[in-house]
Amino acid sequence: MTILRGFAPWIVYAVIAGISDTSWRWAAVAAVVTGLGLILDDRRRGIAPDAQLLEISAVVFFVIVAVVGFVTSNSTFHEYDSALAFGWLALTAWGSLLIGRPFTEGIAKREVPQQYWGSDKFRRINRVITGAWALAFTLTAIAVWVIYRQGVGDTYDAIAQVLGFIAPISFTNWYKSRAAGAGDTDGAAQPTT
Repeated sequence: MTILRGFAPWIVYAVIAGISDTSWRWAAVAAVVTGLGLILDDRRRGIAPDAQLLEISAVVFFVIVAVVGFVTSNSTFHEYDSALAFGWLALTAWGSLLIGRPFTEGIAKREVPQQYWGSDKFRRINRVITGAWALAFTLTAIAVWVIYRQGVGDTYDAIAQVLGFIAPISFTNWYKSRAAGAGDTDGAAQPTT
C-alpha cells in the first residue's frame, strides 16, 4: 500500500520514542530526516508535491516536536504525543479536503494512469477515502487522549492507535473494491492508497 510509505516518519518516531522516556526528542529528529529523505527521493523521481502531503505534514510536525523537545527541558509533550500526532494527521486530512486536494488523491496518482486523474469518479473516490482517514484520525486522537487522561495504560493506547490505522486501511480496501465493482468503465476506481 502506497499510503503506508507516507507514514514512515510516524513509524520511525513511534519506534524510537518507545525506547525510553527521553528518546522522543531524538525520535522527532529521526522522523524529520526520514520525511526529508522520502521527499527528496520522490522529487528526484519526479513525484509531484501533492503526492507528498503526508511526508510534508510529518516534517512540519516533527520539526515542531524537536524544537519543543530541545528548547524545553522538562516538557510534558511526550505524555500527549499520540493524541497530538493523530490530531495533526486529522488536521492534515480535513485540511486537504477543505482545500479540495484530498491527500489520498496525490497518493493514488502514483499508480493510477494520468488519463483518469481528472474524472469525477477518481475525485469522488478519493474524497470519500480521505474523509474516512480524517474521521479515523480524529476519533483516534480523542480516544488516545481519553486513555491517557484516565490513566488506563499503554496497552489500550497501543490498541487504539492500531485500530486508528486498521479501520481506515480496511475501509479504503473495501471502498476501492466496491467502487471498482460498480461498473468502473473509466479505470478511476483504482486509487491504491
